[in-house]
Amino acid sequence: MNLFRSHIRDRGPLLVLLLLVALFSFAGDDFASVDNLLSIVETSAIPAIAAVGLTFVMLQGSIDLSVEGIASVACILAGLYVGNSITAHHDLGVALAISLGAGLVFGVFNGLMYTRLRIPSLIVTLGTWFVAGGLATYLFPSRQPQITDNGFLSLALSKHFGLSGIVYVAVLVIALAWIVQTRTRIGRLSYGIGGDERLIRLAGLKVDRIKLIVFAMSGLLSALCGVLLAAQLGVGNPRAGDGLLFPAISAAVIGGTLLSGGRGGVLQSLTGVLILSVVRDGLLQVGLDPLLIQVVEGATIVLAVVVGSWHLRAKLRVAK
Repeated sequence: MNLFRSHIRDRGPLLVLLLLVALFSFAGDDFASVDNLLSIVETSAIPAIAAVGLTFVMLQGSIDLSVEGIASVACILAGLYVGNSITAHHDLGVALAISLGAGLVFGVFNGLMYTRLRIPSLIVTLGTWFVAGGLATYLFPSRQPQITDNGFLSLALSKHFGLSGIVYVAVLVIALAWIVQTRTRIGRLSYGIGGDERLIRLAGLKVDRIKLIVFAMSGLLSALCGVLLAAQLGVGNPRAGDGLLFPAISAAVIGGTLLSGGRGGVLQSLTGVLILSVVRDGLLQVGLDPLLIQVVEGATIVLAVVVGSWHLRAKLRVAK
């Protein structure tokens, strides 16, 4: 019985995804079309990258709320340093280094505040969210910088097998993250920290170092989301990251990553991202009011949390 429950818990989100695809394919004539399925994959790419970064943090029982702020500041930095209509900067390499570097710095800052000063990750990253968002607004010139670097824009505009370069970047990130999760000390210890941090510390392992690395990864991937949003939008936008955080957290939870840590993973979070994208697209296909779609998404998230955490109901476990 326990083995059956374990299989349902681990494979459940994937089965739900397949069931949703089947249901919406039956309900709507256009849902199962190649163009629509490719569109679902396209819209899932950037949220999947954000969810990957959050997954490692959540595996440790922590949380990172700074995703939107970091993505926004990376977007405006990319727009100002790549070829654009406002500044004299026209260097793609510099633009990428500054944008991604900013995300890395914010991530390291989150990790240091959390591990050295013992400030809860919820508070630290909430503050970083507002700091990064404010910095993005401060850097914003009087008008949006229109990106003119065709090589950079081709990430979103050029299609290969019906998919843009953004999707292939997301696939690469997911593959590398899966390797880190399953083949490296960072991944293994992240599970251990989320499961029983005290035991890991008693074993003499470098818990704080792993936490710092994971927050740095999350900051870097949040910045990558901002860079890809700049290519997608064609402008440097200080609000580009708005609406990125909670779908990413929701996707991780729906996929089976516990907020309390110790269970989940990159592929599970990817499944959660696809579930949300399929639900949203499928309900639009059948003509449901967009406002009601938010209700359905919220109910899906609550149900996923209840099902995923039901076996832990006897003890209180919260994000650290």
